[in-house]
Amino acid sequence: MTVPRLTLRNVELRALSVLLKRPIVSKVGLFDLWPLILIDLHTEEGIVGRSYLEPYLERSVRYLIPAIRDLAEMRKGQRIAPFDDFGTGRARLNLIGLEGMSMIAVSALDMAAWDALAKAAELPLAVLLGGSLAPVSAYNSNGLWLTPVNELGEQAAALVAEGEFHGLKLRLGRERLADDIAASRAVRGTVGENVKLMVDFNQDLSLGDALHRCHALDNQGLYWFEEPIVYDNLAGYTQLTQELKTPVQLGENFYGPRSVFQGHPGTRRRLRHARSDADRRGYRMAPCSSNRRRGGYRGVDSPLPRGGGAFDAHHGDRSLARMAGLGQSHPRRAVQA
Repeated sequence: MTVPRLTLRNVELRALSVLLKRPIVSKVGLFDLWPLILIDLHTEEGIVGRSYLEPYLERSVRYLIPAIRDLAEMRKGQRIAPFDDFGTGRARLNLIGLEGMSMIAVSALDMAAWDALAKAAELPLAVLLGGSLAPVSAYNSNGLWLTPVNELGEQAAALVAEGEFHGLKLRLGRERLADDIAASRAVRGTVGENVKLMVDFNQDLSLGDALHRCHALDNQGLYWFEEPIVYDNLAGYTQLTQELKTPVQLGENFYGPRSVFQGHPGTRRRLRHARSDADRRGYRMAPCSSNRRRGGYRGVDSPLPRGGGAFDAHHGDRSLARMAGLGQSHPRRAVQA
């Protein structure tokens, strides 16, 4: 298969804020407006690649747009080559870090570039990258925030009906454990046992509180515990997964393959699930990215395999090490270095 040659002409950026149907009420904050940055990557050949970012905070837009423009200006008139451009963009910004704003800016162009190549090839991006098309299981996460428990049942029924969903996400982390248990039971009592119920703590708990609270919730039939503690406390996540029956999920706050790799060796046999959240931060994890409603365990598609199996093979480790920019030596040695 021949990949078309495209040349970057310019990038058009538009910022807007969307009024949310259901305001976000979480430990992260209260949001009734949701910021978006729309990216149109124009090529000399007439193809336009599009992507978008959801950077949480409205004020972050004013920092991201100039960074994206600067990166695009450096590539103007050159051939679009996402793998090379991704590495070049990281190198240009590595003095201010390889996470956060710098990676978000790099990723805005990265996703648009892949979209442009897929359009030029007249193929879905999954097929262009060597995959195939198939249905993807999804869950609805557009509600069930830290709102009064007596409102959750009615809202859960509405969320299921929005798209005949078979999975919902509930936010936990209320002041009292009893209220978290009541919230879980209120939703389950409305939607029944056939709807998968994931819960998200938004990194709010200390390790001690997470152990206490998750042990108490471990028999509630929940699909996973998402980010009960800060995302980079991998030793804490290892302890949680050793002690709990319910799968533990993290990964949406990893910024690209390097972060995934650094978390991979010590946790891959215990962490049940790691997923990207490409449309919120816009980062890239390998040449494919997942929608924020994708991912899961036991029947919901996952961007990364569970610990063990083929992904533990040396060739898998080496590939991930190269994507992470850690060279071609043994990946564990590279991380130590």
